Amino acid sequence: MSGEERKAGTENGIATRRPVPISWEALEDAFENNAPEVHSYLHLSTGEVMRVVDGVADPVTHTRIVADNNYRRVEPVSSREQYRWMERFIATVDEGPLRQRLLQSIDGKGAFRRFKDVLMSFPVDRERWFAFRSERLRMCMEGWLDAQGIEAVARPEWHVPSAEEVKEQTEAAPPVVERVTKRPRTLEVSRARARELVEVLPVRELELACSFLTFLAERQQAAEARELHASDNGDAQRDRQLDEEA
Repeated sequence: MSGEERKAGTENGIATRRPVPISWEALEDAFENNAPEVHSYLHLSTGEVMRVVDGVADPVTHTRIVADNNYRRVEPVSSREQYRWMERFIATVDEGPLRQRLLQSIDGKGAFRRFKDVLMSFPVDRERWFAFRSERLRMCMEGWLDAQGIEAVARPEWHVPSAEEVKEQTEAAPPVVERVTKRPRTLEVSRARARELVEVLPVRELELACSFLTFLAERQQAAEARELHASDNGDAQRDRQLDEEA
């Protein structure tokens, strides 16, 4: 184990395992993404995964994370091993056109992308592949956590209070004297305030306000579009990276 990867502690001569609330989805993504410019670190207190990208993240931040004992560097699964997973999955497919197409797809550069393209037309086998890959990723993650002396524990769940609980808490709470300058707390109040302002604004200021509101709405739509685009292109980008390294 490298100096960067601290060994598990001991208590009375017996190795102890540190409980960490693992964020499995984030850790799985870190194990799958082996792009050389991407570095992933597991935080031992929160179980979250910190991703540092060369050329994007501040080098000082990266240096600080490496020197912090609360982080462990995640070593992703190699593209060679992930290629073997495709070979093993194909062996589970019944003899026929699909198996032949999959065998042809993994021959040569661009194998990862072609492999997934073929499965797009076979939803049942596509879901089987996702389950097959996730199982192997989970085995790799569990082996790594064991080597790091980490015990995965359940993550705390957010409790969403029921209407009855909210009612009981409201009735039990002491009365609150609201100030005149209190900011609106609800969407309805904010909208009502906006309507009041619209009624008293002169035409010139009203046009300016409308332009500003239009700008805010378009900026929000653009942000949502970028998030959707990034989500849709995430798998495609990862496949390209795997193909380049295979």
